[in-house]
Amino acid sequence: MRKIVIVEFPSNLGLKEPQPGKEPGVKNLPDWLQQHHLHKALNPETVLRLEAPKYNNLKDPETRILNADSLVDYAKKQAPIINKILTEDKFPFILGGDCSILLGPAMALKQRGNYGLFYLDGHTDFMDISLSETGGVGGMAASIVTGNGSEKLTNILNLAPYIKEENLWCVGNREYDDEYENEIRKSKATYISLHDLRKKGITACTKSFLSEIERKNLDGFWLHIDVDVLNDLIMPCVDSRTLDGLTYEEFNELTFNLFKSDKLTGLEITILDPDLDQTGEYTSAFVANLTAVFNKAK
Repeated sequence: MRKIVIVEFPSNLGLKEPQPGKEPGVKNLPDWLQQHHLHKALNPETVLRLEAPKYNNLKDPETRILNADSLVDYAKKQAPIINKILTEDKFPFILGGDCSILLGPAMALKQRGNYGLFYLDGHTDFMDISLSETGGVGGMAASIVTGNGSEKLTNILNLAPYIKEENLWCVGNREYDDEYENEIRKSKATYISLHDLRKKGITACTKSFLSEIERKNLDGFWLHIDVDVLNDLIMPCVDSRTLDGLTYEEFNELTFNLFKSDKLTGLEITILDPDLDQTGEYTSAFVANLTAVFNKAK
C-alpha cells in the first residue's frame, strides 16, 4: 500500500455567498474532519496544507466566473504539490473545499500522462456558464477540467484538456432537469444518473469503469467525492440540497470497489459545510463510513 499524504485545500472560491457578507463555511472542512478523527483513522505519513487566496463574491468581467483569477493562481500552486506526491509514489488524499479544488490535481495529472476521472456527485457539475446563475466553478468543475469553457480556467499553462472528455465518468446526479442533463448527455463523457446507477447496479457500474481504464491503458484514475451524492437525510450539510441520494450501504459498496483498484491515483472530498452540522453528527457518521471502507480496501 502506498503511503497516504493528506493534502488540505481549504477553499471556498467556487461557491457563492450563502447570504450577503457571509463566506461559504466549506473552507473549514479540513479542520472539521480532523476534529472528527479522519486524520487519525487514516494515519497519514504527513499532512500538507495550502491556504486558498482571499474569497470575494465578485464575478470576473471577462468570464463571468466568481474568483476566476484567484482560482487560476491557486491551481498553479496546487498542481506541483500533487505532482511531487505522485512522483514519490504516495497517495494524495485531498480534503476540500468546494469542487473547484479539482483544477490543480487535474492539471498535475495532465502533466504526468493520461488519466480517467470518476466524478461521484449529486450533480453533474458539467454546466456551461450560460446556465449558471451564480458563476461558481463548484457547479462547473467537471466541465472545466475536460476543456469546456473559458480558456482562462480550462487552459492554464496550456494544458487543456486536463482530463479528456471521453475519460470522464459522471455518476450519481439526481438533478433531473433536461436542460441541465443535456449538457453532459451531448458530451463524450459517460453519464450515469442516480436512477441509472441503481438500475444498472453499483458493482456492475464500477466494474465497467475499471474495465475501461484497463482497456484504454490509462495511467490511472482520480476519484472525486462530493458528499452531496449521499442521501439528504444522512448528509444535509451541503450547499445545494436535493431529495434522495445514496445510502451509506450503496456509497460504501461503490467506493470500496474503487478503493481496491491499483489504478486509483488519488482522491478528494468536497462540499461538507461545518456551519451546517452544528452537532457534528453527520460528519462523524461520514468519517466512520469513509475511513472504515478505505482502510478495509487498502
